[in-house]
Amino acid sequence: MNKTFKRVALMSAASSTLVVGSLASGTVLAEHSYSANVGVTSNYIFRGVTESGDDAAVFGGLDYEHISGFYLGTWVSSLGGDEELGHEVDVYGGFTFDVEGFGVDIGYTYFGFPQADSDLDADFGEIHAEVGYGPVYAGVFYVIHADDSAFEDTISYELGGEVPIAGNLSAGAQVGFVDFDDSAEEDYLWWSLSLNKATDMGDFSFAYVQNDLSALNDDDPRFYVTYEIGF
Repeated sequence: MNKTFKRVALMSAASSTLVVGSLASGTVLAEHSYSANVGVTSNYIFRGVTESGDDAAVFGGLDYEHISGFYLGTWVSSLGGDEELGHEVDVYGGFTFDVEGFGVDIGYTYFGFPQADSDLDADFGEIHAEVGYGPVYAGVFYVIHADDSAFEDTISYELGGEVPIAGNLSAGAQVGFVDFDDSAEEDYLWWSLSLNKATDMGDFSFAYVQNDLSALNDDDPRFYVTYEIGF
């Protein structure tokens, strides 16, 4: 299994660290904050691979943040027509802080599939460390436990960023590498480009993603659109 669309929700915690660090000293911040998001995508992509069998997916999440930088959240998504997995339920937590203008996010994510067939061994958990500066972030993700032992000790690397173009329009880019500890699995490189529009009615994204996997059709270029609104 490979689980990146969910990373948008997770990275919001890291990006908020940069915002807090740039606030004027007289600004008063809430000690506790809560948020929610719902959306739909024409293809659920995670680390350059479709998780929904190239079908559309519906998702949503809930997040809690403390002024100290501690955060907890959960995120749920359908998986298209994949009846073997059913749907995905993730739970994550961590801590964000500033170091000399750099935003740092250290945490853990549990990827769960409560309706998955028992013989699939789909659930796993990983720790992550991400660093953001201005519009750019870099991250490392390490699988510390997995029902499928072949997936344990997998390391993923990501580098990405988003820059404004005009008004509420921005462009994003990501590149990543997934390094499996199990030699029977194929390591791969993936990359993506996106055009994003923030509006009062929610956020829209049009993206291109591709990888270099050798399996049939896995490395095909994919284009997908996403809409998400936060509360």
